[in-house]
Amino acid sequence: MTMDEIAASMKDRVAASGFSRSVKFDCGAGDVLVIDGTSISTADADTECTITVDKDDFEAIVAGDLDPTSAFMQGKLKVEGDMSVAMALSQVL
Repeated sequence: MTMDEIAASMKDRVAASGFSRSVKFDCGAGDVLVIDGTSISTADADTECTITVDKDDFEAIVAGDLDPTSAFMQGKLKVEGDMSVAMALSQVL
């Protein structure tokens, strides 16, 4: 899946989430997904929180096959910036 396809698959969820913060998922090799409030983009931007995660693991999280908390505990994703933003993502993912 491309980042655009992942963004498209999440668009309705993000729009309906009521999420009011900003977060960037950095999957390396220039692959980023930015959620800013109820909008989603694949254009890089400054955000309150950056989550670094392998693209395959990110796809599994979005698909519901990998629990984000478990991924964090296993070291599969790293959070930089405001941790409360990452915690609030449960309403989106």
